[in-house]
Amino acid sequence: MQAPALTFSDDQAEAFDRLTAALVGHGIDLAKGVTTPMTEGKATVLAVVGKAGSGKTMLLAEMYRSMKAAGVEIVSGEYEGRKRKDRRTLAILAPTNKAASVLRLRGVPATTIHRILYTPVYDPQYEKIAEWLAGTGPRPTVEGLTDLALDRAHAFYSQVASIPGALAAAGLKGSDFIKGWKRREEPLDVGFVDESSMLDERALGDLREIFPVLVLFGDPAQLAPVGASGEMVFDKLGDSRKLTLSRIHRQAEDNPILDLAHALADERMGFDDFEALVAEKAQADDRVVWAERVEAELMARSPVLVWRNATRVRLIQAFRNAYGAPEDQLLPGEPLICDGIELPLKHRKKRIDLEARGLIKGAQVIYLGEGNREGFAKLHVVGAEEPQVSAASIIKIEKPDEEEPFIPHAARMGAAFLHGAAVTIHKAQGSQWDAVQVFAPDLYAAAQSGRSEAGVPLWKRLAYVAITRAQTRLYWVVRNRLARPTGPLTVDDLKREPAPLTLGSAE
Repeated sequence: MQAPALTFSDDQAEAFDRLTAALVGHGIDLAKGVTTPMTEGKATVLAVVGKAGSGKTMLLAEMYRSMKAAGVEIVSGEYEGRKRKDRRTLAILAPTNKAASVLRLRGVPATTIHRILYTPVYDPQYEKIAEWLAGTGPRPTVEGLTDLALDRAHAFYSQVASIPGALAAAGLKGSDFIKGWKRREEPLDVGFVDESSMLDERALGDLREIFPVLVLFGDPAQLAPVGASGEMVFDKLGDSRKLTLSRIHRQAEDNPILDLAHALADERMGFDDFEALVAEKAQADDRVVWAERVEAELMARSPVLVWRNATRVRLIQAFRNAYGAPEDQLLPGEPLICDGIELPLKHRKKRIDLEARGLIKGAQVIYLGEGNREGFAKLHVVGAEEPQVSAASIIKIEKPDEEEPFIPHAARMGAAFLHGAAVTIHKAQGSQWDAVQVFAPDLYAAAQSGRSEAGVPLWKRLAYVAITRAQTRLYWVVRNRLARPTGPLTVDDLKREPAPLTLGSAE
């Protein structure tokens, strides 16, 4: 099958054709627009690899549209109807909420890996509404809901195919219709995984248990998972199972941010040469900024990217001081990073509840204020499909030269958070922001260390990842200074959800 010549570069078209041919062998014929039932026992893992700007996301989006047109059912992780033997499914996954939201903004219905590993358990009476909306059941009669409320749900679903959104339009809260989450027991079909450079072997194993056909989309120039010795999961695939996009797509041309990222591939490029190139780009294009100071206002929604933990802690303290944050409490609008779930194994269900709602390790969160119960916090989970939650929270703020963090907000157990005004480049991987500040003194320190990863100077890998987190503007910060904010912290920019879900701590 020939991909549209006006849309794809030659290497994208070749990758599209090879993926299409592989799917034919699994009963999905995109050329004819038909599917046949899945064959048991067949398994395939393929990878599409390429640097930033090579068109991986465009290829993924076109594959999604072609599969949907062929009748493949898209699984979002929010609701699944009754299983049919003849159905074929596709799930589009990302390791983080932010990475999934970047795809959704481009029209691709992505969800997180956690939302596919765990499936929601619906209250039976409200599941009847879900079946009706999905076209697998009759219009129900539900106690407490009027015909007008059902009409609102139907109107919403016809515009946006979201079951939780439609039920919210009918006046229901998430806690009304979702009673919990369970580990997926039945396998799915085809899985596309974006930002697969972040996967470790364990995560890949979990996905292979669920998806007989798995396509990994990844950037080989990014940082490998911690502890992976510089190797990514797709590096172990044979050449016949890797499709490489080497050409920078025309839509990414004339982009000074990507120009800088790709200049790092020049083996002769040293750190001083690279900074000279940054200065040159900043003179010619306002999408690159040579910055003498860190901007505190940007830190509230887009963290400063650093290499060293000590730098991260110092910048966070400077941010809090600049906003006059009291030592013993958080201000609404302060950014946080989820550091995992602190629950004993016997409270597995509570852990699943928190993770399924987006509170996974590395999730970016904005503090909205105290919850209605002691130890609870109201939170906005950046990039989550239902972003506002109230959860039992343990919030830690590290301080320079102090071994133990200060804890201004603590439940006995629940979701743990660190401050998120600055994060390490490793933790930023998989996320993108409109404007990104890169703390250049840290990259200079990495260059001086002489360290390498997989044969590439570490500072170059760090710089590449940090630079490619910026969608529209890159700030290259060259001094250890902070510009004071012009106004107070605010949460007015965050979308308000009518029915936030409350997540309890285990008692």
